[in-house]
Amino acid sequence: MGWFKRLKDGIQTATRNKKEAPEGLWYKCKRCKETSTMKELKENFFKCPQCNYHVRIGSEDYFGLIFDGVFEEMFMDLRSQDMLNFVDLKPYKKRLDDAYNKTGLTEAISVAKGKVNRRPLVIAAMDFSFIGGSMGSVVGQKIAMAIDHCRENRIPLLIISKTGGARMMESAFSLMQMAKTSAKLSQLAKHKIPYFSLLTDPTTGGVTASFAMLGDINFAEPEALIGFAGPRVIKETIKRDLPEDFQTSEFLLEHGFLDFIVDRKELRERISDLLSFFDV
Repeated sequence: MGWFKRLKDGIQTATRNKKEAPEGLWYKCKRCKETSTMKELKENFFKCPQCNYHVRIGSEDYFGLIFDGVFEEMFMDLRSQDMLNFVDLKPYKKRLDDAYNKTGLTEAISVAKGKVNRRPLVIAAMDFSFIGGSMGSVVGQKIAMAIDHCRENRIPLLIISKTGGARMMESAFSLMQMAKTSAKLSQLAKHKIPYFSLLTDPTTGGVTASFAMLGDINFAEPEALIGFAGPRVIKETIKRDLPEDFQTSEFLLEHGFLDFIVDRKELRERISDLLSFFDV
């Protein structure tokens, strides 16, 4: 149909013959609401090409952005167990099965080793898509095993936090990981092996209160939500209004909780600089 006839008569395609755009082809920015292709988004380091909003990404994406191109995943055989037969709206075992099927991941954290500009590094990256990136016993164990590997081989460690906090379905077993990971990191410090902590959106709860804030260098992505309790709880506790940018990475940097904020485009080179500076 010619364009002049189409404008005159209107589009004649029947509804049943119209085709939807394929899923995963377009991305609509949560902040500026502009639309871009997924290809453009990936080429721009998973940032909105219009407003530079840092899109939430997973562990595999971070491995691809940071490592030289080759990496080896570790401890993939560990899986969480429903030790308490916990049930809320659904059984914990069902939540785990759903997470496995939906994400293809085995846990809320993935560990990999590789090189950054030819310097060795171990990265433990959290995935928010797996039960909100919650910290359970296996998350703590994977971090502990990554620390042991770094200590034995004198390799620096980077943990990328992206989490809603402790995993309530594991109760005290989850809370114990705060002390466990903190104690293991002290062993790394005694051997003078660098630990870098990258806080991304969001980093909250027991993770913030433990390993996320214990890095030799603590840094974050722009505009990341970082905190322990939520702003509503804090406001009700102190009975005062909170600053507009409260619990953002910019607010934490201004108040001395972070060493710097890094744009994802510069992440790999900044980590390379840290590895060079802390040469072990």
